[in-house]
Amino acid sequence: MDTHVPEMLRQDLRPDPVLPHFPAGAGVILIGMAGAGKSTVGKALAQRLNWACADTDHIIEAHYGVVLQRIADTLSKDEFLDLECRVVLELRLSRTVLATGGSVVYRERAMRHLSSLGPLVYLDVSLPVILERIARKPDRGLAIAPGQTVEDLFLEREELYRRYADISLPVGEMTPEECAEAIVARLGEIR
Repeated sequence: MDTHVPEMLRQDLRPDPVLPHFPAGAGVILIGMAGAGKSTVGKALAQRLNWACADTDHIIEAHYGVVLQRIADTLSKDEFLDLECRVVLELRLSRTVLATGGSVVYRERAMRHLSSLGPLVYLDVSLPVILERIARKPDRGLAIAPGQTVEDLFLEREELYRRYADISLPVGEMTPEECAEAIVARLGEIR
């Protein structure tokens, strides 16, 4: 934690009223496939906790001044993954819900850093739902190799999400607000 924070702001890092046993200054990191709802659930969770909300895809877009899909189309998959990792490694967050890009799980350094910022919550959404959501928004910036399908990505990443997750949340038919409540309940169990 930054030791140069003015005292009047440091007192805001006292125990969180919603999560009194949650580590002061920690955040919550959402991981999962593109289309899992990380950005939408992230906003609902941040509102529920009265925390900030950030999205690594938006941070990358802001840094480069273009939409994520253009960046993904311009770079090779490995170049994109390296760029995403560099951006993640620069993050210093406190009491923030962070929605990550679905490909962040490919870089172990990025995942170790994210884990140091707070618990990793995997939004577990079925492949048919992911396919339907991606079809509705095909410009979402998938890091996909030539010849690879969304199904290939799903199968490849699912094991990684489960490996890194502190909490796995089967989303099913839950609304973003219901997901937020379920996450708060699970976070309340963390000591």
